[in-house]
Amino acid sequence: MDKKRILTLLKENKVKYLRLQFTDIMGVNKNVEVPNSQFEKAIDGQILFDGSSIEGFARIEESDMLLVPDLDSFVIFPWDENSGMVARLVCDIYHPDGTNFAGCPRSVLKRVVKTAKDMGYTMMVGPEAEFFLFERGQRGEATSITHDAGGYFDLAPVDRGEEARRTIVDTLIGLGFEVEAAHHEVAPGQHEIDFKYAEAVKTADNIATFRFVVKRIAHDFGLHATFMPKPIYGINGSGMHVHQSLFKAGKNAFYDPKGKYELSRGAFNYIGGILKHVRGFTAITNPLVNSFKRLVPGYEAPTHVAWSQRNRSPLCRIPESRGKGTRVELRSPDPSANPYLALAVMLASGLDGIKDDIVPVDPVNKNLYALSLRERRRLKVSNLPGDLNEALDFLEKDKLVRETLSDHIYYHFLNAKREEWREYIAQVHDWELNRYLSSY
Repeated sequence: MDKKRILTLLKENKVKYLRLQFTDIMGVNKNVEVPNSQFEKAIDGQILFDGSSIEGFARIEESDMLLVPDLDSFVIFPWDENSGMVARLVCDIYHPDGTNFAGCPRSVLKRVVKTAKDMGYTMMVGPEAEFFLFERGQRGEATSITHDAGGYFDLAPVDRGEEARRTIVDTLIGLGFEVEAAHHEVAPGQHEIDFKYAEAVKTADNIATFRFVVKRIAHDFGLHATFMPKPIYGINGSGMHVHQSLFKAGKNAFYDPKGKYELSRGAFNYIGGILKHVRGFTAITNPLVNSFKRLVPGYEAPTHVAWSQRNRSPLCRIPESRGKGTRVELRSPDPSANPYLALAVMLASGLDGIKDDIVPVDPVNKNLYALSLRERRRLKVSNLPGDLNEALDFLEKDKLVRETLSDHIYYHFLNAKREEWREYIAQVHDWELNRYLSSY
């Protein structure tokens, strides 16, 4: 894409508004919308916004920020707003003097991608983001009431979200996504839509757009979509399994037909790097207090640091596919994570494993949930953090993850999440009242 082509498409499609999309440090989608009179200015990266109004961005005395669009991210939304057609550009954030803003999550990922490129690698990523569709209340408010009783791969009429899910898929295809599968998930009201892998920055852009589209279409159907990891006790939570591989000179660098398990030395090193740093980056890939209600035994989410080929109980799994499809599946992340920061810390960890020739312990092919503490210790299997506070402790100790995030994002993220934890533990929850009020 270039400026001339985009302006032509905007005019031909009678687009009236252009969304300049970005995420804050916490991964929440934000945008500045401009009318057609400002299109040229927006494409040239001349639109300013108040960074002090975005959590963790800038102080009030240095609040002006520039939105510099990635022209290749241009799309026209395949729906007609009441006010006319709307298009979108994903943006990086800069200071007015043209220097990079250290708090821009997308720039963090681009920096790690460049490190990989300097080593000869391109990261390819395929996410599996799950979400819930819930009913809305009489005033349109979100509820946690499921609109169906469906289970894994169920069909309509049991799967009452089928029509909304198909509309989501049609919209994503209209935006240029290559959707590979869509289905009802294990829990009532839970769904998954898988789209084809792509390079890291493109995939992060896609995840951010995906979350926006899902929420928008759900709203059109009178439903509320949530990527909250564990909205209901007693059923499976929503994960975002991340399939990742490195390509070198157009070939999958994880595949070696003569290697053990047909994996290359680099694949083992990448796994080793992930296992070394996963506890340090869990606060990034699982950033909510609620994230750790999902990471408990019994609901198909990993709780221990180990890897395997077929076994789904460990943290890392190597799917059966080989050749171009050879990849590492990280099963701990959830869809509330900032996609740019999450992919950045995963890639940085894997590259660290390659740089330092880290070799992981042997794969664990047993059900980790059924092993005793002694058996897990014998297999050198450690635990993931048990709550957000513990995850933040590990984050503080991991130099690589901190350097990947940059001091600006690291300190703002850490301080905000420490405050979130302090607020949470000071609350009195219904469980406590039900358990203790009449007994003590």
